[in-house]
Amino acid sequence: MCGIVGLFLKNDDLCPKLGEMLTDMLITMTDRGPDSAGIAIYGAEGEGVKITVQSDDTSAFDGLDARLAEATGTTPGIRVIDTHAVVTLPEAAADAAVSALEEMGLRIMARGASMEIFKEIGLPRDVAARFGLREMGGSHGIGHTRMATESAVTTLGAHPFSTASDECLVHNGSLSNHNRLRRELAREGFVTRTENDTEVGAAYISSRIAGGANLGEALEGTLQDLDGFFTFVMGTRNGFGVVRDPIACKPAVLAETEDYVAFGSEYRAFADLPGIESAKVWEPEPATVYFWER
Repeated sequence: MCGIVGLFLKNDDLCPKLGEMLTDMLITMTDRGPDSAGIAIYGAEGEGVKITVQSDDTSAFDGLDARLAEATGTTPGIRVIDTHAVVTLPEAAADAAVSALEEMGLRIMARGASMEIFKEIGLPRDVAARFGLREMGGSHGIGHTRMATESAVTTLGAHPFSTASDECLVHNGSLSNHNRLRRELAREGFVTRTENDTEVGAAYISSRIAGGANLGEALEGTLQDLDGFFTFVMGTRNGFGVVRDPIACKPAVLAETEDYVAFGSEYRAFADLPGIESAKVWEPEPATVYFWER
């Protein structure tokens, strides 16, 4: 079943409240998928790149700065948040850092100038509290609470999935041709780490963007090349987009005001947002792409 939320802020005055607003939206969707939850936050950009990693054993973060300094020749910043850590270092050292982190047994959750992803097994309320999501600010973000149907309940199986820098996807539905696409995408260099069909969807969209498509064009491609039923919400460095399959059997609602654009699997996800009473509220049309960018 699963529940999706998304929030794109037009009013910069709301940016400090992004985490709080998204958390409340996600908790409202708990009964659509209580086994795991995650949120992607697009926050302030600093110098270099941020790499979010995860480990069930948090002692793996002990001395991480020194080990990465030896592997990359730079001095990284390390911010540990529960089972995740955000590593900050120059873009030129990012590839070497990713290789070193994977050799250490750490799981790569996200990479980008602004994007951080936090996800774990458990109820949205508990996951949000563990990572302090309410205190996080940013320009936009997407979230997901999962009811596992395609693969096991694991941290890596939780959404969002990221397969390229500052890009991530959440999904409600099921794809039938993901194994064939997985092999094709691997030949393009998009290697997936889980059995989840959503990760294949993320890699497909990322591959189209890497090939020169904008977000809208990449999402349009899903309507021709992905077989199944789906609602996709895709986040990028500059914005987010929504597309539903031609049958549109999964619920979806959009709301837009002068201050924000909000997405929810159900209206109640954003019923408490400020100014929602004057928002334009509609159900996105089947096989139609919607996207907003800064």
